[in-house]
Amino acid sequence: MNRQTSTDRICLALPTNRACSDAIVGIGEEAAYAARIFGAEVHLLILDSCDEITRAEHARVVAGLPVTPNVIVHHLDEASQRDFLRRTIQRSDIAVPKRLLALMLPAALSYGACTNRAFLIASALGCRSVHRRDSDCTYQVLDGEQVFPIHHELTSLGKPATEASAAVTETVLADGHAHRPVSMVGASFIGEPSVDIAEIEQLDPGVYHDVVSLWAPADWSDEQKEQLVEESFKGAGTTPFTADHSTLTLVDPMRVDMSNIAFDHDVYERVPLPPATDTIGSDYFLIHLVHDAALPGVLHNRHIENFYTPFRRTDAGFRAYQMRFVKFLLSMLYFNDVYERMGAAGAALLNEREHVRGDVISGFLRDSAALDRTENIWRLDRVSTSYRKLGGRYAKFADRMDARRDQLLDEARRDTEDFALLIDAWPALVRAARETGLGSADA
Repeated sequence: MNRQTSTDRICLALPTNRACSDAIVGIGEEAAYAARIFGAEVHLLILDSCDEITRAEHARVVAGLPVTPNVIVHHLDEASQRDFLRRTIQRSDIAVPKRLLALMLPAALSYGACTNRAFLIASALGCRSVHRRDSDCTYQVLDGEQVFPIHHELTSLGKPATEASAAVTETVLADGHAHRPVSMVGASFIGEPSVDIAEIEQLDPGVYHDVVSLWAPADWSDEQKEQLVEESFKGAGTTPFTADHSTLTLVDPMRVDMSNIAFDHDVYERVPLPPATDTIGSDYFLIHLVHDAALPGVLHNRHIENFYTPFRRTDAGFRAYQMRFVKFLLSMLYFNDVYERMGAAGAALLNEREHVRGDVISGFLRDSAALDRTENIWRLDRVSTSYRKLGGRYAKFADRMDARRDQLLDEARRDTEDFALLIDAWPALVRAARETGLGSADA
């Protein structure tokens, strides 16, 4: 069946690989709010990659959510997700089905892949938008009421900017962009930093500056790097929400977080996210694309509250997260090049109907994959030297990292090539998902 996108059907998505009963209850309340206030048909999608015991507890929590008109809950374990993906990939008739399945549902953690699954399932359900939350976040509360980001998302998303302008606090948008629809609505977070490196700053601010600045392009000035370090990973600070403020604009990627974001289907059905594994920031690509293609967005201040889960405090959690951070730094050799090309391309990122062009993006990625990796060797040297200055478990991590140097360098390049492959396959996957539907994968 060919499923058309509904004007009032949305997907509110929560990917998780950890126990998060409170987050499920909270997002259930946000779904009910969206259905009640906006009249939307809300498909609450919980993509559950947890162990069997945790999934069972999540299923109990889902079963206990209040029955709400126009809220349909889909709680899918990885077996159900895999079944949906296999049927979709088979229907797409793409030549490399096993490789695509591995990119969509890898064995290792992937921030981009879990969101890509949400995108495809939303297409299968006929949704017009995806609204993503994370399981290590909570909603702020004002006067006893939770502050739901979906309020601003459904107020503006998909509407022509000229129409959306009436419902925001201010508009900072060139006239030449005002006819385009609002493609993204987002905010950031308050609370603990999004990347678990605050301890480095406490131990040695100089080392913190050296390490964080490594995600900047190598040719940036010291002043540019200083500003990047100052803004990185800190979200909207710690000031709690007191009143709404929203801006219709070309949203600065540094001002939003993927735990608090919504995209129109005309974006995510044309370009997916990078499927890299064990790499923080791999799910932020579309934020840059929307900005560089001059697609209007709304930046609001209903920030999510971020917290660290207990695993982040353990030795295993420390090692895992530091490796994800290093892989992020290495990915920037390629993404900084692509972002520069996207910024220069501007309107060339859009076709005659002003939809983003995946073929242009995949071409940029393939070109960047051929870059000399000397800059990444330098990055690894800098991280190793910096962590050894800190001593203790940081020095031990540097030993582990150095032992994997060649592997990490190869993975960063291969991740870039894999992303280009997935982009080229994406239109066929989206069409197949629409035709297939969620079907038996729905639990």
